[in-house]
This record gives sequence, structure tokens and C-alpha cells, in this order.
Amino acid sequence: MEIVESEVQSLLGKLSQLKKEIRKVIVGQEDIIEEILVALLAGGHCLLEGVPGLAKTLMVRTLSQALDLSFRRIQFTPDLMPTDILGTEILEEDHTTGRRFFKFNKGPLFANIVLADEINRTPPKTQSALLEAMQEFEITYGGQTYPLDRPFFILATQNPIEQAGTYPLPEAQLDRFLLYIRIGYPSAEEETMILSHTTGVRRPAVHPIIGGEEIKRLQGLVREVSISEDMIRYVADIIRATRPDTTPHSYVKEWVRWGAGPRAGQALILTAKARALFHQRYAVTMEDIHTMANPVLRHRILMNFKAEAENIHPDDVTAFLIKTIDRPKGLLK
Repeated sequence: MEIVESEVQSLLGKLSQLKKEIRKVIVGQEDIIEEILVALLAGGHCLLEGVPGLAKTLMVRTLSQALDLSFRRIQFTPDLMPTDILGTEILEEDHTTGRRFFKFNKGPLFANIVLADEINRTPPKTQSALLEAMQEFEITYGGQTYPLDRPFFILATQNPIEQAGTYPLPEAQLDRFLLYIRIGYPSAEEETMILSHTTGVRRPAVHPIIGGEEIKRLQGLVREVSISEDMIRYVADIIRATRPDTTPHSYVKEWVRWGAGPRAGQALILTAKARALFHQRYAVTMEDIHTMANPVLRHRILMNFKAEAENIHPDDVTAFLIKTIDRPKGLLK
């Protein structure tokens, strides 16, 4: 993929404008916005988790307004069926010949950006309907395969505190999400600004900054970002160290039931490259890897019952490994 330097600078400048456009509406949450945009650049999907009222849906809507892309919102409910999101065949008649035929009527999943709101409120049968779309970027229905428009980006939300009427996402589904992003409460200053900005008359207008072709060019550029072989081996060491059967660390053996698979290593390298590009760098640093490690690994490390009882979380395991595993020489930052 050949892109001239002037076009690279233009595309990177649009990334900065995109972030500014989102910040017209979203107060604070700098790291969250960056992680979502990193996932977009890396060509993956995001799972956003946070209690009600933290602007998860507003954040996704604002992003969709700042991107010149098609957007659909799907409210996941217990009675939602796979055909409600994929689409269904309808019987039609050709009025000139009288011949009847089935035509596939595309569902809301056929959009560039899809908000899967409260994804854990729908049964596994409907959740699993997303698997092929998320991994293969296509949908199969009635023996026919329908490609999805690219870029294709699913942002799913879920509430961590409600258990009644919810269906936890299985590990295979979780693994399809590139990043698992946790949204916390705002700071005191941010909360004051939120109250001020959202209770008045003025509503800031969000304008589209970047289109689909430009995003696809950026996604191609991400894969050209440089990363050293030593750093790739370091990522592999982290991933292998999360697995109780291959790790040399007793801490992991004590608390972890299942570790991360190879897809986690791919995700960590891709998102580190995307973060480097987001900050207008053409080579991955240790900071990129360490920053992306938690959202990449927290849904791919399965803790055992003892860890749950002692309130030990995947983020604790990741922090331990980053602190413990030897870094490549000359790459201390």
C-alpha cells in the first residue's frame, strides 16, 4: 500500500481533528476515547463496560457523527432474535412474470459502525450471530454469503453491576473483541463540567471529519508501523506467561485458570502499532505495549475460583507480568 508522505501527514492531522470533534461533546475520558480510536485504526471491535450514566452510548453516537460512515444502533433485549440483527428472506413477486422469489432483506448489522447496546441482555443464540461478522466481516444466511461494508466496527456496551436478566458473554465471543474497555466515574472537575455543559440550551454540533476510504488507508498504514523482533519476542513472552501450563511464575499458576491465546499477541502488537501511529510515531515503543496490555488481556485471562474469592483480577496478572518479565535490552522505555 503506497501512500506519499504528504498524504500520511494529512491523515494523521485528521486523527487529531477527530479527537477534538469528539471532545466537543464528551468531557474527560481521554484514555477511553484514545482506546476506541486505536481499535478503529487497528480494524477491531470494542466492548465498553461501565455503570449506567457514564455516556457509553453518547460516546459511540458522537464518534459516529464525527465519521462519515453509516451507523446503526441495536438495542439488545431478551427477545431479540438472530434475524433481527442479520436480516431475513422475504417472499416477493415479479409483477411482469408472476414468478415468486425470496429476497434477502439486510438487517441493521449491515452498517460501518454498529452500536450493540447492552449486548449481555440477549441470549447466547443471538450473541453468537455476531461471531462470523466480527471475525470474517461477512454474514451467511440461507447458504448465501453477504460481505459487510468496510470499515466495519462493532462497539458493544454492557453494565457490570446488573445480573438479573443478563447472559454473560462466553469466552469465544469475548475473544472476538480486540479491546475490553472499562469506563470509570469522572473526576470532580470533570463532573462539574458535565453538569454545566449538559443542562443548558446550547448543544455543540459534531461534524464529520474523516470518511471510510481514509480510515481504510490508515488501517493499512498501521500494519506498516515498525516493531523490532526483540519487542515481538517480548510480547510473546507476556502472552505465554499468562498460561498456567507454560508460565514459570507461581503467581500466575496460583490465580489463573486459562491464559491468553495467540490472538491476544496479535491484538497487542496491532493496537501498539495503532497507538504509535495515533501519536504520529512510526515505530512501536514499550509505552505503547504496556498501555494497551490491560484492554487487550483483561477479557482473555480467565481467573480461577480462588482468585475471584480473593478479588484478584486479570489486570493484576498483567501488571505483575509487565513488572516481572525482562524487557529487551536497550528498550527500557
